[in-house]
Amino acid sequence: MALSWYLCLAMALFFGPGTGTIHGLAPENEVTLHPTTWLSENRVTPVHLPKGRTRRLYFTLKKKADLLSVTVSPCAVPIEWSLAVRTLKDKPPKKAHWSSKKSMPEVWWRGSGREVRIYTYTGNAVDTYTGPAYTAASIYILRLKSNQQDTQVSAYLHEGPGPSGAFPELPSDPRVHTLGVGMTSVTLNWAPSSSVVVKDGHRPHHEYCVLVNHKHNYRSLCAAREGIRKEIQSVKKRQRRDKQSKEIVWASLKDWWWRQPDALENRESSTTDKFEDPGCVCRDIESVCTVSDLLPDKQYYFDVFVVDRVNGTSVAYTGTFARTHEEARPAVTSLRESQVKWVTLSGDASSLQGDQFRFKPRGWQQNGLLTLQTCNNTSKVKVTVSSKARTLTSQEVGHQLAQIWLHGAPSYLIQLQALAPASSSTIPKGDSSKSKFCLKMQASSAYHRRAVPVFPATLQIKSFNKLRTCNSVTLAWIGTEERSLYCVYRRQIPLGSKHTSTDRCIDPESRPANERVLCKYFQELNPRRAVTTAVIGELEPGMLYVFDVYLMRRWGLPIKYHSKTVRTRSEC
Repeated sequence: MALSWYLCLAMALFFGPGTGTIHGLAPENEVTLHPTTWLSENRVTPVHLPKGRTRRLYFTLKKKADLLSVTVSPCAVPIEWSLAVRTLKDKPPKKAHWSSKKSMPEVWWRGSGREVRIYTYTGNAVDTYTGPAYTAASIYILRLKSNQQDTQVSAYLHEGPGPSGAFPELPSDPRVHTLGVGMTSVTLNWAPSSSVVVKDGHRPHHEYCVLVNHKHNYRSLCAAREGIRKEIQSVKKRQRRDKQSKEIVWASLKDWWWRQPDALENRESSTTDKFEDPGCVCRDIESVCTVSDLLPDKQYYFDVFVVDRVNGTSVAYTGTFARTHEEARPAVTSLRESQVKWVTLSGDASSLQGDQFRFKPRGWQQNGLLTLQTCNNTSKVKVTVSSKARTLTSQEVGHQLAQIWLHGAPSYLIQLQALAPASSSTIPKGDSSKSKFCLKMQASSAYHRRAVPVFPATLQIKSFNKLRTCNSVTLAWIGTEERSLYCVYRRQIPLGSKHTSTDRCIDPESRPANERVLCKYFQELNPRRAVTTAVIGELEPGMLYVFDVYLMRRWGLPIKYHSKTVRTRSEC
């Protein structure tokens, strides 16, 4: 039964009426392999371009149209686009039997005619072709192609003279100019666009938007959004790779400067030029903008876009770039070998850099000992030692003498920054002397040691009441297991005076020679028995004396013990 049916069908095809071929059935059953896309007039048409494939859009003009303009807005990558026209010598039949199943471009291709390419462009900028219309019996073909990657473009058709009004207009000078550059800010200006106008006091639907980034300038707002989308995707990949590196991830996002940072998280991944929320700094109708919160000594790229909020289109000015000024670096003072340096620091919070010194140890071992001592009871100083831009140590120095061992570098940068005391709020604003901190510092090359010298167990001085006489007192203090020189100084206090202690920053060399009583060497390998004594004679009866003991060292500042006040006996 089935075989007889196929046989009848074959005979009907060979012996049918007319020309009697299979072409008689073709017009009624053929469909187009590529669906036709028409480009509508006065409407922004988004087009997706697969990599390496040519997309075609067709349109015809009205009979009365004498001019036409086609605008193509690429996104992230350069594209190739061309405009061609195909003109028929004879008009196609309006009521052909096969035309009901054919698309309009196929009607032109079946007829006689020729195709002429009238415009081509390659690039990533918004470009417009404007020219005269051809004969009414013409079809226009807009070909679009991306050779680098999949991308998105927008196309717009306008018939007749005058501007289309869909895209904002750029001025005759479309460049962004730099008015001023600072350490953390850049001021820009540009020629106003004729599209940004205020009518009847109403807010215009055009505005300027400014984008700043570290990488390069953008030719369109769509390209900027695509760049931001890729940047956020790379940040999320790094977040998944290392969840513990949040600070590093968000630091990379500072390559972009935005007025509305919250908009980044909720941004859609659409790469079309349809305007939803620019995310960047939008200035309304102002053509001057100061970009703040920039980093010093960094190069930034600045782009300005004119955005039409109603039509969802935008055009870009020719961007510019500028490098912010570097921070004012404080002078670096050279610190000589074993030089005692007196430093006065300001406790003002605005003094962020502090004072800087450079020390180069002698000898091939490149070792040194840094000794610091503050001269204010309530002051603290932050000491940061670095070498070749790498921080070696950072610590706070209070009222105790501090020693920092330097090793492993040919040169050291020492930075001192005063830390305001807790009672600084009680200091009157006009009293600047109380906000000054005094610091004594010395750096010495240490050839014979691989560790910092040890301190005595205590810096207290003890006097023995039973050994006190009318003209002598007996003192005792704890030394160290190292052989060192100890010098004793005395000072008589006038009657009625309350000053009974000696400034701990006063060097022994700064005191009068007649105040020095004796100097002696002492060493005890057992720290528990490292106690030495001295009998100070030639004193006056019933007088008050202040005694000071200094541990004299070859390396570093001398260590001063706490002052001891003793009154001699009046009657013996």
